[in-house]
Amino acid sequence: MTGRPLPDADPPLLVACALGIERFALRGGDRGRPDKAVVLRTGMGPQAAERALGKALRDGSATARSPVVASGFCAGLVPGMLPGDVVVARTTRDHRPDAPEVHCRDNGPLLRALRQRGLTVHTGLLQGSDHVVRGAERAELHAAGAVAVDMESAATLREAVRAGIRPVAAVRVVVDAPEHELVRIGTVRGGISAFRVLRSVLPVFFEWHRSLLLPRR
Repeated sequence: MTGRPLPDADPPLLVACALGIERFALRGGDRGRPDKAVVLRTGMGPQAAERALGKALRDGSATARSPVVASGFCAGLVPGMLPGDVVVARTTRDHRPDAPEVHCRDNGPLLRALRQRGLTVHTGLLQGSDHVVRGAERAELHAAGAVAVDMESAATLREAVRAGIRPVAAVRVVVDAPEHELVRIGTVRGGISAFRVLRSVLPVFFEWHRSLLLPRR
């Protein structure tokens, strides 16, 4: 459920996140290149993400054909994960059992660039949820194959590919993990670590976007 847009124009990258603190962190990595990316705050939850993406990708908008990155924070599911680890989705799966999975086929450059920056990067299934996941449910999702969970990525990418063929990716920063559950972002060291990592990743998204525009050999 993904592909490449037609090469007749170079639309800006669309980076979607749910929370104001996530948008603040991502815009902190803008590095003076606001024309290269639009950082869209969707609001919290899958329904809000779908509505916001539907508006941003409607025909005639500046981002109608943009590649889409779902970003922000997530809950890690793999034992040993730490706040500040990065998750790059190979696949996203919506919380609705009848929704098709979305495959992120162009994430190789993202993985390489993030690891070159010295970040700990995990890849695999990023599970969608319509609520905050805690305790035993976290272990159940991991047993079902997911490496991390959040409420917006799967809905964001599902809406993105529904609106037209385009590259999509989901890159999330672990803010809490099985051994490091977080009650409120920014109140403990783990939240601060995750914020700093999220603040650093937008240049990597620019590199990924640029790689999509290069001719295939």
